[in-house]
Amino acid sequence: MSGTGRTRVLVLNTGSSSVKYQLLDMADASRVATGLVERIGEDSARLAHTPAGGRERERPGPFPDVAAALRAVADELAADGTGFDAPDLAAVGHRVVHGGERFSGPVVLDDAAVAEIESLVPLAPLHNPGNLDGIRTATALAPGVPQVAVFDTAFHTTMPEYAARYAIDTATADEHRIRRYGFHGTSHAYVSRRTAELLGRAPEDVNVIVLHLGNGASASAVAGGVCVETSMGLTPLEGLVMGTRSGDIDPAVVLHLARNAGMSLDAIDTLLNKRSGLLGLCGDNDMREVTRRAAAGDGAARLALDVYTHRLKKYVGAYTAVLGRVDAVAFTAGVGENSPVVRAAVLAGLGGLGLVVDPDRNTAPDRGPRFISPEYAAVAVAVVPTDEELEIARQAYDLVSP
Repeated sequence: MSGTGRTRVLVLNTGSSSVKYQLLDMADASRVATGLVERIGEDSARLAHTPAGGRERERPGPFPDVAAALRAVADELAADGTGFDAPDLAAVGHRVVHGGERFSGPVVLDDAAVAEIESLVPLAPLHNPGNLDGIRTATALAPGVPQVAVFDTAFHTTMPEYAARYAIDTATADEHRIRRYGFHGTSHAYVSRRTAELLGRAPEDVNVIVLHLGNGASASAVAGGVCVETSMGLTPLEGLVMGTRSGDIDPAVVLHLARNAGMSLDAIDTLLNKRSGLLGLCGDNDMREVTRRAAAGDGAARLALDVYTHRLKKYVGAYTAVLGRVDAVAFTAGVGENSPVVRAAVLAGLGGLGLVVDPDRNTAPDRGPRFISPEYAAVAVAVVPTDEELEIARQAYDLVSP
């Protein structure tokens, strides 16, 4: 399609209560427009739309559902002269959280692919339904434009079977699709590739540990551009300590709470996903507030920070063993990009693994991709801002371009 002048991709991240979107021109990877619809279904729903070089426009709801929200997005884009029916729109790229084992890369959506995504709803009940609403509405709004799904799980489908399998009865696991899938794949793919570029080397020649640290957090071990291990599993609950999620926990804790505390499965689900992590440990899930409180001598915040960074340190060590040779560790996402305290604590004491943080580089106000390790370090330590929307747009555009 590049020869037809169709160079723009609309990226949609559609949930049950919000729609985030960006329109990108892949001729130069520039943002044409960005926006957010939030609090869908509530009286306070609003749309905020910002065209490139222009001022934000706010549009109040109500937006009773995703379909109404996307129609409003279409109106705002049309007001800029570019929308769902614009002749330069090459594709609509949809972020889809769960692709199961089938989808190892982006796919142009047809009825069969949509049906498969729907079959995965039991594995992602909070995310895939909203993703499907976005797909169906965008297809109706732009019937002649390729709709492309880019999956959070796809980058991790290269994990070897011994890394993806849980050690439970195989027949039960297969019947219920129980295995480790991993998430944040678009971010891990983008950051591992950008880290190789920062090193001046091809992705195929570089081994990277990527630490995606936001309110949700995950780690990955990437060998030569291929994911061989990641911290999240069947769901985004496994792995690192997060803003409100526990991460790794003895599975018998669930049994203990059910048998001895009389908690229902729904109550335990809420505890582990929404009342644990930093929030459960100290009452705050914002790392900025946690580090402020810890520095002021707050014991609960200090413990929360130590638990968080200790878990990360264990994963860095484990993934160093998995990879055998590590060329770089890359921090990304909100906490990874903005918390020098976390970065320093995670790698403290790991000089024996070649991991050292330069204090001045680590605390410098630079916001772009950069190294925070000293020149002599055996392993590069980098901060690489993630760009999941650009990664989705690139994958969608590459798929539909001749």
